[in-house]
Amino acid sequence: MVLDGIKAVFFDLDNTLIDTSGASKKAMAEVIKLLVDKGQFSEEDARTICNNFQIKLLHETFDSSQMTIDDLRVSHFEASMQDIRSGGHMDLAKECYNVWKTNRLRLMTLPESIKSMLRELRKSASLVLLTNGNRQVQREKIEACGVSPYFDAIVVGGEHAEEKPAPSIFLHCCDLVQVKPEDCVMVGDNLDTDILGGLNAGLKATIWLNNNTHVTSDPKPAPHYIIDSMTRLPEVLRNL
Repeated sequence: MVLDGIKAVFFDLDNTLIDTSGASKKAMAEVIKLLVDKGQFSEEDARTICNNFQIKLLHETFDSSQMTIDDLRVSHFEASMQDIRSGGHMDLAKECYNVWKTNRLRLMTLPESIKSMLRELRKSASLVLLTNGNRQVQREKIEACGVSPYFDAIVVGGEHAEEKPAPSIFLHCCDLVQVKPEDCVMVGDNLDTDILGGLNAGLKATIWLNNNTHVTSDPKPAPHYIIDSMTRLPEVLRNL
């Protein structure tokens, strides 16, 4: 693939290269079965527990000096069960977390079409994986989906002082592959981290993967380009 003026492409991981949301949804279905069969919760209560767990994930704060990320997420399940039924639920919470985590990681696969695209792109540009999140959680995903061989550098936000959308982490990526921001492109599904960060860092272009077909008009912040599938990315890059 011939690229004009693009020396590096930065990719987000979750819901860009791998279907994290889909994997989590399928894994949670197994947790619901466990809660009904072993915990004797109604299906409605089991779904409420899982929904509450996911809400806690979105708002969690983590201090590694106090507990592990695994222990924290077990506590999310336990607290969600306590909201439905009082009593000791620690053993079941541990089992629920293990089922969710194991199945979610198993389902995080890198599609063959993505692998092929990355191999072709790498012939013309350096590739950097730039993902936000806790170091352990993101490194486990990276290992599970086998994405490492396709990239020249991998940067996990949780290992640095700042995450996306801070310009510093984008500039760090530029330094790793020895390119200037104006020669780089950011590809990701999140407007508030991937796109805003790429704009803040002064990258050549930002490309938003719009996974939500209901959000199609006037996105903010405004990306340079919008795609509805990763299959459209090579065409956009060739025409930049």
